[in-house]
Amino acid sequence: MNSGASTAVVKREQRGDILLVSIDNPPVNALGVAVRSGLLAAIEAADADPAVAAVVLVGAGRAFIGGADIREFGKPPMAPALPDVCNRIEACGKPVVAAIHGPALGGGLEVALAAHYRLALPAARMGLPEVQLGLLPGAGGTQRTPRLIGAQAALDLMLSGRHVDAAEALALGLVDRVGDGDPVEQGLAYARELVAAGAPVRLTRDAAALADREAQGAAIEAARLDTAKKSRGLFSPAKIVDAVQGALDLPFAEGLALERKLFLECLDSPQRAGLVHAFFAEREAAKSPETQSSRPRAIDSVGVVGGGTMGAGIAVAVLDAGLPVTMIERDEASLARGRANVEKVYAGLVAKQRMTADAKDAVMARWHGSTSYDALAEVDLVIEAVFEDMDVKKAVFAELDRVCKPGAVLATNTSYLDIDELAAAISRPQDVIGLHFFSPANIMKLLEIVVPAKVAPDVVATAFELAKKLRKTPVRAGVCDGFIGNRILAVYRQAADYMMEDGASPYQIDKAVRGFGYPIGPYQMSDLAGGDIGWATRKRRAATRDPRARYVQIADRLCERGWFGQKTGRGYYLYPDGARAGTPDPEVEAIVAAERERAGIAPRSFTDEEIMRRYMAAMVNEGANVVHQKIALRPLDVDVTFVHGYGFPRYRGGPMKYADMVGLPKILADIRAFAQEDPLFWKPSPLLVELVERGADFASLNKIG
Repeated sequence: MNSGASTAVVKREQRGDILLVSIDNPPVNALGVAVRSGLLAAIEAADADPAVAAVVLVGAGRAFIGGADIREFGKPPMAPALPDVCNRIEACGKPVVAAIHGPALGGGLEVALAAHYRLALPAARMGLPEVQLGLLPGAGGTQRTPRLIGAQAALDLMLSGRHVDAAEALALGLVDRVGDGDPVEQGLAYARELVAAGAPVRLTRDAAALADREAQGAAIEAARLDTAKKSRGLFSPAKIVDAVQGALDLPFAEGLALERKLFLECLDSPQRAGLVHAFFAEREAAKSPETQSSRPRAIDSVGVVGGGTMGAGIAVAVLDAGLPVTMIERDEASLARGRANVEKVYAGLVAKQRMTADAKDAVMARWHGSTSYDALAEVDLVIEAVFEDMDVKKAVFAELDRVCKPGAVLATNTSYLDIDELAAAISRPQDVIGLHFFSPANIMKLLEIVVPAKVAPDVVATAFELAKKLRKTPVRAGVCDGFIGNRILAVYRQAADYMMEDGASPYQIDKAVRGFGYPIGPYQMSDLAGGDIGWATRKRRAATRDPRARYVQIADRLCERGWFGQKTGRGYYLYPDGARAGTPDPEVEAIVAAERERAGIAPRSFTDEEIMRRYMAAMVNEGANVVHQKIALRPLDVDVTFVHGYGFPRYRGGPMKYADMVGLPKILADIRAFAQEDPLFWKPSPLLVELVERGADFASLNKIG
C-alpha cells in the first residue's frame, strides 16, 4: 500500500522518513468506523514501507481524538474494533508518536496510550470518562494506564472520569513531554529526534508502574472499598477496579481478555441504557425552538436583587463565569450580609487551597453593591432573588421597569409563582423570563428556564446562552405552579405523605428511596430545605385546594411546633448539636400515630418495593401530565430536570426513561390499581393512557441527537 494514500477522514503524508497520520473527522475526530479503518491501514502501510522510520499521529482541527462516535451508540459493532486498532498501533515495528492537542478522551486517550511515545501541548485535555456512560475503558485503557502511571492514579482517572491537562499528565507519567506550538511540527520534531537517537519501539504494556505488587495491591483495595461506599448502586465502577486488579495479576493478553469480558457486561447493563439516555438528553435539553430561531442578546454585566442564600449563590455563579455583578439590597446592613455571603464561598476555596487570595480579590473586584436600583441602569440582565411573595416581587419589577435600559432582560428566580402575572404588571413583558436556580445556586447544575406567554424569543435564547456561560444544564419549562420540577415533586411528595399516614414511617420511606438510588429521601430533603418553605406553599394553595382531595396534616403539626429541619435542630429527624445527619425522632412517630388516629386510619405495613411503586407511579404520571400540557417540551426535559435538580439516580436515566424501561403498561396498571382506593389522586394521565393504547413509549416523543 502506498504510504501517501489517504482516506477522507485519515490522511497520510510522507515528511522525509516520517509518516504523518492526521485524523480529520470534525468536529472532534471521533473514532467512527472510517477513522478506525484509516488508522489501521496507516499503521500497516508504515510497517510495510522501508522509507518510513517513524509515525506521528495527530488530530486535525481543535482535537486529537474526542472519543467514541456517539452516532454508533446502540448499533451493531463494525470492524475493525478499537481494541484491535490499539493493539496494531502498539505492535508497529516503527516508533509511533502521539502528538496530543485539545481533547484526547476515552478511546482517543487509549489510542495515544497504544502509541510508543506521547507529546502533549498546553491545550491538551486527557481522560477516560467511560464511567459516566456506565462503561469502562474497553480498548486496553484499564490495562495500559495502570502499567504506565500506577494503579492509584489510573483508578482516580477512570473512576472520576475527570480530565487532566498537559502539565498534570506529564507529572503523572501519562505523556513523555510537553511541547508548545503547532502539534504537527512538534510531533514531527519529536519523531525526528527519536529516529536520530535510534530510540526503540517502546510498548506501554511493558511499562513497570505496577512492579511493586504490594503497594499497588493496597491502592487497588483502597479504591475497591472507596468505590463500594461512594458508588453505591452503580455497576461499572466496581468492574473498573476488577479490571485494574487484572492488570496487576494477569499477563497483558489475559488482562485484555478480562477487560473485554467486563466491558461487555457493562454494555449489557440497564444502567448503561439509563446513563446513555441522560448523556443525550442533556444535549437535547440545551436546545429550544427559540435557540434555533433567534440570536441571544449580549450579556456583559448582570444585576442580582437580593443577597440571601439564593441571591448570593446566583452572584457566585455569575462571578465564576467571569462577569461583573451588581447586587441590590434594601439597606446597608443587608448589603453587607450579601457581600459576606458571596465572599464566604471564595474564602472557603482559599482555605482549601483551591484558590489563591489574589484570585479571590480579583473576583470580588467584579462584585459591586448598592441600595439603589439606579445602579442597575446599564446592566444587560437582572435576576430577582427576593422573598417568594408575589407582591414583593411585583414591587421589585416595578423598580426594574423604571431603571433598566431598554432591552435589558428581567429575570425572576421564583420557584412557583405565576410569571405571566408578574410580566403583565410592567410595561415590557417581552423582556421578562423565569430563571429558576436550585440551591446552592453556584453548585447545582439545573436551571429551569421558564417561558411566559409574552416573552420575546431572543430573551429565551439569551437565557440559554447565560446557562451555557454559567455551565448550567438548562431545561425549558412552561408557566404553571411549580413549573416542571416542583410541580411533579408536590405530587410524589403527596404520595409519600399518604403512605406515611397509611402506615409507613417517614424513615422507612426515606430508606426505600435511598435504596432506589437517591442520595437522600423526601423527608431528609424536607429537613434540609426547611419545612417552613413547604408550609408557606401549602398555606398559599389552601384556598384553591380541591375540598375532595385527601390532605395529610403531619407536616403542618411539625411546623406548628417550629420544627423546620436542620436549621432548627429538628424536623422529621433530630439534629443534636448542629449535626448534619439526622436521627429518627420518637416524638415525630407519636405525632404520625396521633394523626392516623385523628383521620380514622388503621395503619398497615408496606414493603420497600411497594413504597417505590407508588412513589414512582405518582412521579411518572405527573411527568406525563406535564408533557401532555406542554409545560415540558418532551419527556427528556422531565428526565434532565430530575437527574440534575432532584437527585434522581442518573443511571436510571430519569423518571420517564425509568418508566419506559419498566414498561408503561405496568406503570398504568399500578395507577389503576391504586385508583381503587383514591380515584381523585390516582387519575391516569391522558398521555400515559394514549401511549399504552398505541403500544408506544415516552422515548417516541423525544427528539434526541
